Amino acid sequence: MEQQVDATGFAMWLFLLTEIMFFGGLFTAYLIYRNWYYPAFVAGSHQLSILWGTLNTGVLITSSFTMAMGVWCAETRRKGGLVLCLVLTFLLGLVFLGIKTIEYSEKIEKHHVPGFHYSLKSFTDPNSDEAAKTAGDKPLPLDMARHTEMYFGLYFAMTGMHALHMIIGIAILAFMIVRAQAGAYTTGHITFVENFGLYWHFVDIVWIFLFPLLYLISRHG
Repeated sequence: MEQQVDATGFAMWLFLLTEIMFFGGLFTAYLIYRNWYYPAFVAGSHQLSILWGTLNTGVLITSSFTMAMGVWCAETRRKGGLVLCLVLTFLLGLVFLGIKTIEYSEKIEKHHVPGFHYSLKSFTDPNSDEAAKTAGDKPLPLDMARHTEMYFGLYFAMTGMHALHMIIGIAILAFMIVRAQAGAYTTGHITFVENFGLYWHFVDIVWIFLFPLLYLISRHG
């Protein structure tokens, strides 16, 4: 059993290493294009709501705490506490996805989704858009404004992949809640809970990097 636990832990860390390499590639691409098209990326970031981003950051940090408490409850064989912590983590994950849906809906409404209907109006004529007006942006030249589509392409790629990991995590949480209610994970076999905790914390850490890169880039006047 000890050997199996060690092997499972090693496999989980190996999986997380591949995830780090995957998101590392996205972060590298973002930083390169940001350096090339800095004014466009600044203008694009001003279209994001710091309020929603900050709220989601708080939600994920809280969910990391509840997940850590869940692991502790499993270790100390507290069935009721484990179920409660898993349910709270599940609900916080849903809140995060709900806020993300609101943000995505706003981007669709403003035609900021890369593709055929992408609109440059918010960047070539800031006075026509309340968010850009509040940010105090100056109109971008048309050739630079076109590169805002690159910003939003990376925005949807990075936050979309992060949201996909959240959806997978929430599905696993639902399975764990059912199993925990049946008495699993509090009989000494807590490897599954520990490994899932590592996965959930990793997803939260990814967001801690996404938030400043996408939302806080040069928000000063």
